Amino acid sequence: MKKYIGIDLGGTNVRAAVVDELGNVLCEVKQETEMEKGREFVVSKMIDMIKSLDDYQSCLGIGIAVPGPVKTDENVMTMATNVPGFEFYEFYKIIEKEIGLPVFLDNDVNSAALAEAVHGAGKNDNIIYYVTVSTGIGGAAVINKKVLSGRFGYAGEIGNIIIDRNRKKYNHLNIGAVENEASGLAMIRRGRELFNTSFTSAKQLFDLVKANDPQAIKLVDDIAYDLAVMLSSVAHVVDPHVFVFGGGVMQSKDLFLPLVKKYFDELVHDAMRDIRFELAQLNEPGIVGAAMLAKESIK
Repeated sequence: MKKYIGIDLGGTNVRAAVVDELGNVLCEVKQETEMEKGREFVVSKMIDMIKSLDDYQSCLGIGIAVPGPVKTDENVMTMATNVPGFEFYEFYKIIEKEIGLPVFLDNDVNSAALAEAVHGAGKNDNIIYYVTVSTGIGGAAVINKKVLSGRFGYAGEIGNIIIDRNRKKYNHLNIGAVENEASGLAMIRRGRELFNTSFTSAKQLFDLVKANDPQAIKLVDDIAYDLAVMLSSVAHVVDPHVFVFGGGVMQSKDLFLPLVKKYFDELVHDAMRDIRFELAQLNEPGIVGAAMLAKESIK
């Protein structure tokens, strides 16, 4: 069976694994990234981790999921907030020379989307749109098992989509950007504003919903509508067979995702109401997706 190496590079940790063509993780290593020691150190660490994997020489290629947009035709990150110094850094050439295998890069959300499209909730569909709702909001379109990355890797960066221009300005994102109104951090901020208390997690808001607090119920309803507006915008451009949802906020899916679907159906054309809402299925989407990036790129 064909095997590939998947690497999930994050600002805190880096993981490397051998993954077979069916998406099974055969062996895996994990270490702290130690970005403070510089990009050359981190690249050297990735090389050492690859060499520590069982039978890595029999793999056909290496996929690397990175925390930022990637210009995929040049294999470089175009923004690297969490891994400073990696912008337009051609580190893939160093790894290719040292390991002797082709290397392919893409954004970590894109990689997770690819994993779900090939082996997860969208494996039977030609067009899937992956959405992650956690600290922020991200997304990726996968069409016929190929990620739509765009010219500079910004395709799918849905967090900056405006859902209401009459909101407040908070940061570098657009006024009314969905990430500032419906992400995990947004839920914490909006909960604090409403209850004048020290919310530290979105779970606290959902706990109030479970306790039938009318203000919390109304706030979650508003947030669900904000998400539906964003999803309807995406749907009218991409028209996917399925939206696949991941991210930590999905732990409270039962309290808001049915509302999102209800409002979504009200906002789209009648024929689009059969677009499915599915939960992500894979436990290791980032690292499996990185390996599948190599698999799909070598075809």
